[in-house]
Amino acid sequence: MLTTTLPVEDRRKALKSRHRQEIVAAAAALMDERQTTDFTVDELAQRADVSRRTVFNHFGSINDIVSEVCSDVLSSAVASLTAVPASDGPAVLDEIAEAFRNADLVGPMAYLNRVLGDGGPAATAHPMALRAFTELSERLSSVMLSRHPEADKLSVHLLVGALTSGLGVLYHHWHCATGAVDTPQSRRSWARMLDQLLDTVRTGHAAGPAGQACPSSAVSPNHPSKGQTLNG
Repeated sequence: MLTTTLPVEDRRKALKSRHRQEIVAAAAALMDERQTTDFTVDELAQRADVSRRTVFNHFGSINDIVSEVCSDVLSSAVASLTAVPASDGPAVLDEIAEAFRNADLVGPMAYLNRVLGDGGPAATAHPMALRAFTELSERLSSVMLSRHPEADKLSVHLLVGALTSGLGVLYHHWHCATGAVDTPQSRRSWARMLDQLLDTVRTGHAAGPAGQACPSSAVSPNHPSKGQTLNG
């Protein structure tokens, strides 16, 4: 029976990809078990069954690893796109809007609030969760361009960027309004805010009715705080 052997370079790439996935999975498991991001590099390496050096080869900080876990947690928005039929026309916004409405983002966001730290309803959203929305933009753009290869790349990136940046803003307002808990009321609040975002992107910005102001110290999803170094 004939067997095929992957070229050396392909084997290296496959091993590198596997190690990265194992590190992220180990971090997610530690976060889930401890309901916190308080773990050391040694603990992470042991759980992933890799060396400290391997962790350093893939990530520059614990926050980089946590950010990837957060992005994976929010990836339900990307996964939900597969359930939305690709349109024949330039209805990229409609597809993303339906995907966002179908995706359960409240559960994952409430989970991230628990493991990243909860300072109460008046606290600002955690910068790592906000950073995850920026990374979500890259994933969504890639998916939409694969579904619409004829679409203008810049236009898709601008649209997806506007929507995912808007999600980061929504997350902050939803956090300060509800405490980022998963309840029927918080889900209604998220659905209402999401509709407002989609309507604003579709029709353009217009001043709306005054609402409750959130803390002025909100962190922009595109400007996360600096992460701690891998010195654990």
